[in-house]
Amino acid sequence: MTGRMDGKTVLVTGAGGFIPSHLTERLVAEGATVRAMVRYTSRSDIGYLRFAPPEIQQQIEFVFGDLRDSNFVSDAVKGIDVVFHLGALISIPYSYGHPREVIETNVMGTLTVLMAAKEHCPNRVLHTSTSEVYGTAIRVPMDESHPLQGQSPYSASKIGADKMVESFVDSYGMPAVTIRPFNTFGPRQPARAVIPAIISQALMADEVLLGNLSPTRDFTYVDDTVDGFLCAATADGVVGETINLGTGREISIGELVDTIMGLTGRQVKVKNEAIRMRPRASEVDRLLSDNSKAKKTLGWEPQTSLEEGLKQTIAWVKSNPDMFSPGKYAI
Repeated sequence: MTGRMDGKTVLVTGAGGFIPSHLTERLVAEGATVRAMVRYTSRSDIGYLRFAPPEIQQQIEFVFGDLRDSNFVSDAVKGIDVVFHLGALISIPYSYGHPREVIETNVMGTLTVLMAAKEHCPNRVLHTSTSEVYGTAIRVPMDESHPLQGQSPYSASKIGADKMVESFVDSYGMPAVTIRPFNTFGPRQPARAVIPAIISQALMADEVLLGNLSPTRDFTYVDDTVDGFLCAATADGVVGETINLGTGREISIGELVDTIMGLTGRQVKVKNEAIRMRPRASEVDRLLSDNSKAKKTLGWEPQTSLEEGLKQTIAWVKSNPDMFSPGKYAI
């Protein structure tokens, strides 16, 4: 794939986050000129891009601000060939307590990006959705026509953002593509996500504290998700489309715990903790992707098995123990 983005000028929103930090690093390696939009803090924190090699960091143009600031976003989009819009507030538990902030960031922030793209006319806008917009499976595998269900404020905000993109495609001819990843995991992912939460506790604690063990998920390794974004940035005939990125394999959280314990070589007690439980009607019981559209339109399919991806993630957690506080509930 090397060279696919060679010579292109790109913007990545939310670049300090888990998936976008991997994408940003890959874009530099692919030869793109990369502008990374990062939420401003007084620490000038670049997020998980701090784990990128120094020679990669030196090639990135960092711009600090807020996704909801229209002047800032317009300046960031100016002169860009491809916009990768991954900036969002992504925590479902956080959305229960802070629905307004989540809606403002995810819906209004997306609108701000779209308005800037309408003004400056990049060649393509890649918008990031989530499998959470489907809610718990009505049918499986779940293709892109599966009904959307806002079972949490977060998922509702992403449905709203997805529909804003759809409206800009239809109303203004926006050259946008919506990418819908299923449960991406891998190195750099924080403990608010289930896989690093299990791994860090299995390695460093005497028990693993979790919520519901019965839901199933379709876990996709981060390198494969990044490949999907790169394919969608250049593929023909995909403007206006929504495309799933998933493996087509599901595993329950309980089975995932057993797999991870086997790979870590540690068997520790698993305990349900009430604070980690979603409200019953908000729980998404089953997610399983149909990735046939990605295979057909992007020539994409996952290359990394769950087991191999878990081994890579376990190695990273072992190398970065200070990132984790086992037993502490991170939202």
